[in-house]
Amino acid sequence: MKAMIIREFGGPEVFELSDIPTPEVKPGQVLVRIAATSVNTVDTMIRQMGKELPISPNPPAVLGMDFAGTVEAVGEGVSGFSVGDEVYGCAGGLGELQGALAEYMAADARLIALKPKNLSMREAAALPLVAITAYEGLTRTGISKGHRVLVHGGSGGVGHVALQLARHFGADVYATGGGDKQLALIEELGAKGINYKTESVADYVTEYTGGAGFDVVFDSVGGANIANSFEAATLNGQIATTVALVELDLSVAHFKGLSLHVVFMLIPMIHDHGRKAHGHILREIAKIAEAGNLRPVLDEQSFTLTEAGLAHARLGSGQAMGKVVIDI
Repeated sequence: MKAMIIREFGGPEVFELSDIPTPEVKPGQVLVRIAATSVNTVDTMIRQMGKELPISPNPPAVLGMDFAGTVEAVGEGVSGFSVGDEVYGCAGGLGELQGALAEYMAADARLIALKPKNLSMREAAALPLVAITAYEGLTRTGISKGHRVLVHGGSGGVGHVALQLARHFGADVYATGGGDKQLALIEELGAKGINYKTESVADYVTEYTGGAGFDVVFDSVGGANIANSFEAATLNGQIATTVALVELDLSVAHFKGLSLHVVFMLIPMIHDHGRKAHGHILREIAKIAEAGNLRPVLDEQSFTLTEAGLAHARLGSGQAMGKVVIDI
């Protein structure tokens, strides 16, 4: 089969087209004919940082975590999937798991689900990693109807899904963005846009919560921005973040009695721990999408398999609006 492989780690130019053996389906797996894959920041980090990241595969390797495609074969012990089913998931591209930048991929059946019927293959391929991350983070906060929710980075890959899911759960949703295009997208998706460059945390907390703070803060920016999340949260509030690689003074969190949830959605893939949870979440995401409450935003530029390097460069440029998708 055709695949884009990397023989060394580095810039987007390290990808090369190669013929490699089509994987054999093992017990517990399904063989998927890949239709599309999307690029996530972690994909670019693996390509660039290599063994500085303990989750990186040994080259030569096939990257790409998210995918949508059609089941070609079903392994022993697998139920719930049949040849011809359209599926989606996040199931490879790290460690020993072959990724989706190839014509075929053997995926752990616990990590996938039937594709939402109302989404195209390209749209479905954009969802798994970001949707699982957003769903896990929001549900861990105990989000419920009537909560005031703030999403940091509301136009980003995870953020634009998180704000739609928060609305689905019945919350009153606000989201930060840094420019007119970002704020327009946030408003289009049904949240109140906040320009973090022109409005201080204190100002928007006063304006939108009367100074009380937000019940739930979903921080897809993370790092030093977690301090802003602490400031924005109400007493005994809930904060979920996807980027906690930072040293922080927890004094504000202590005196406000905040709960901090760190979401690292790759744990089931890396450690083979609780993989069934991802299949369950993807089935729930499909229901939400089919109900009309979730649709991924795709970047205006599209790419083919041989243009994987250009797709990585597009995401790395910071110019993409929505998920960068590669058609296989």
